[in-house]
Amino acid sequence: MQEHHLLHKESKRIRHQVHKSNHGFSAGRLARMQATMRRYIDNGWAPGLVTLVHRNGQEYVDVMGSMAFDSAVPMQRNSIFRLASMTKPITAVAAMILVEECRIRLDDAVDDWLPELKNRKVLRTIDSPLDDTVPAKRPITVRDLFTFRSGYGEVSLLAPTSPLQKALAEASLPLSKWIFPGTPDEFMQRLGKLPLAFQPGERWLYHMSAEILGVLISRVAGQSLGQFLRERLFEPLGMHDTGFYVPEEKMERLPVCYGSDMRTGKLMVLDKAAGGQMSQPPLFEAGAGGLVSTIDDMAAFGLMLLHKGAYGKEQILSRPSVELMTRDHLTPEQKMPSSFFEHFWDTHGWGLGLGVTTANTDLGSALGSFGWDGAFGTSWFVDPKEQLVGILMIQRCPDSLNIPLITRDFWTSVYQLIED
Repeated sequence: MQEHHLLHKESKRIRHQVHKSNHGFSAGRLARMQATMRRYIDNGWAPGLVTLVHRNGQEYVDVMGSMAFDSAVPMQRNSIFRLASMTKPITAVAAMILVEECRIRLDDAVDDWLPELKNRKVLRTIDSPLDDTVPAKRPITVRDLFTFRSGYGEVSLLAPTSPLQKALAEASLPLSKWIFPGTPDEFMQRLGKLPLAFQPGERWLYHMSAEILGVLISRVAGQSLGQFLRERLFEPLGMHDTGFYVPEEKMERLPVCYGSDMRTGKLMVLDKAAGGQMSQPPLFEAGAGGLVSTIDDMAAFGLMLLHKGAYGKEQILSRPSVELMTRDHLTPEQKMPSSFFEHFWDTHGWGLGLGVTTANTDLGSALGSFGWDGAFGTSWFVDPKEQLVGILMIQRCPDSLNIPLITRDFWTSVYQLIED
């Protein structure tokens, strides 16, 4: 009864707000969405969050809660969030710019740019000792990096006790270490000493290919990944708060990041703001998970892809490039052996550097939408059919390897807004 009263009260407030702002969304349904998100603040799951829904030229943004559990400083629309794996689509778009310029080609071997990956050896089985290998049947290609079929990846999801996983952890290679503590060259040298888990092109494995793709971009462009992203993406799109660290003058806009201790279940700080991981430029600019951004910056990136590569007067990519990136590039055989979220491949595929929805089985999962989530609670997807961009920004790691309930509830709430 009390929740119904609060929902009615919030509906009246939003109805007035929507009327003034001409958002084009139902006031009652916006209130329902806000009440759903508010529950995660009130029950202590997260201290604060920001949400955005943009559809058919109309936009709704909501901000609630605080920057930390022990802080009264309110969350802001311009708060800066650790994107984690939501970095991956940005890196992919940057690489596609180089493909369009014919500086790299999708089926080029990466050997000339990444000589550390020449003459690969492949484990006989994923649990084999590191010296029990066979030669790679072919080189790793640029396409393999885009589609996560390089043979490198997050082995812990398939064989957590294998010699390869132990070697990856000892080398501080993802995801055993966030963020890799050395330089890009050191990253490639350590990776080049290890065999592939699978033959190039054979299986989808999460994460590592995007890190390699970031190094490839840097070497092809002849500048750091951060410089290339800033010049070719962030400045043209007005993404002025996106980068690989948070400058001191913006540090007050970075929320604390939380997660649960895997042994005790107690909530703990994973990364503080001042003095934390994002407070200084990293040696390794992680193309798979190192960026920070705001909800408005990510909206600009999403609108560019929604509009087939165009944003205002800027043409970042061509329409055919965006269409190529956002269709499923995996065969059933490449998906099936790749352990990931439970039932993920029943409804999803993988494009060039991002996830694509291949089946519509839930209100919050639309056929043809594309995007990706981040391990610290961020979620970003684009739906071309509905002309929609949706973004959830929080800084709370889920308690298990699955899509958290808040993310599912956010997307259900987004699609229940649609009345036409």
